[in-house]
Amino acid sequence: MTLRFAYNTNGAANHRLDDALHLIKAAGYDGVALTLDIHHLDPFSETWAAEAGRVASLLEKLELTCVIETGARFLLDPNAKHEPTLVTADAAGRARRVGFLKRAVEIGAMLSAEAVSFWAGVPKPGVDHGEARRWLEEGLHEVAAFATASGVVPCLEPEPGMLIETLDDYAALAVPGLKLALDTGHCLVTGEREPAAAVREFADRIGTVAIEDMKRGSHIHLPFGEGDMDVPGVLEALEEVGFGKLICVELSRESHRADVMIPQALEYLRGCRRPGPVLAGEQETRRQWQ
Repeated sequence: MTLRFAYNTNGAANHRLDDALHLIKAAGYDGVALTLDIHHLDPFSETWAAEAGRVASLLEKLELTCVIETGARFLLDPNAKHEPTLVTADAAGRARRVGFLKRAVEIGAMLSAEAVSFWAGVPKPGVDHGEARRWLEEGLHEVAAFATASGVVPCLEPEPGMLIETLDDYAALAVPGLKLALDTGHCLVTGEREPAAAVREFADRIGTVAIEDMKRGSHIHLPFGEGDMDVPGVLEALEEVGFGKLICVELSRESHRADVMIPQALEYLRGCRRPGPVLAGEQETRRQWQ
């Protein structure tokens, strides 16, 4: 099967959204992982619905499909990165996060997104993890139910250092309709599984995949070839399980050279495939050309 690739707009933060989408299309991607942010389809703008409609039309014109990402750093609180979350002690803060995720689902429905991806959050010091778990499950049930009713696939991404950090943490949840947002690099950070093994083990629960390079034990998104990721092995596993959704390149530290990294990343992915076995009858043909 042919794998389908997307590029995350958090790696094009210095570009206008339209310009980023055109760059992604020109490079040859099949889609975009659209990180909702203050400068890229601000979900809290008074004109968010009109802007979502406009972006939907542009994506259709460019023949790009999409995944909605919700990891913007200061969208909800300009004074605290990634806050509030689903495990914030303040109930109003948790409600604000839930409201944001529901808005992301609404936008996802308007853009015919394959999935909406989000994470749990980090409990602050002094917060009881049992109570945080209860808050999290309440929020997940509410968001997942809303997404399902909206025809959008909700996906939870285990993140190093967060309450839901590993694939086992995700698997322990019992939330109807909640799929897995698998960031293959995170497996190298936590050391829980090899990324390709994670693909095979969770194949029936994966709603979206992120890919990049990373070094073992270090949560830094790196360009391909600069870390320890067996990228060909991961792609091989995705082909093996018949994964037909977008595989999203996430290089959030590379916005300053997005014009170079957007095409370079796809070129790497297309060029790093392991050659398949030589079929009977092909060996003689190959010898003739050597």
